[in-house]
Amino acid sequence: MESLYLLIPVALIFCVLVIKLLLWAIDSGQYDDLDKESWRILSDDDEQPPEKREP
Repeated sequence: MESLYLLIPVALIFCVLVIKLLLWAIDSGQYDDLDKESWRILSDDDEQPPEKREP
């Protein structure tokens, strides 16, 4: 029973921390464009890496 006096406040602090991190991620634009990265991996890159020049 005594362990609940420690675990309940720790769980509440953890929940508040997770909610603050989620709100920060939403406000900073982490979830604005979820489709861009999924389409980027499917697109063909026509850019060729630059050729190395020997001196």
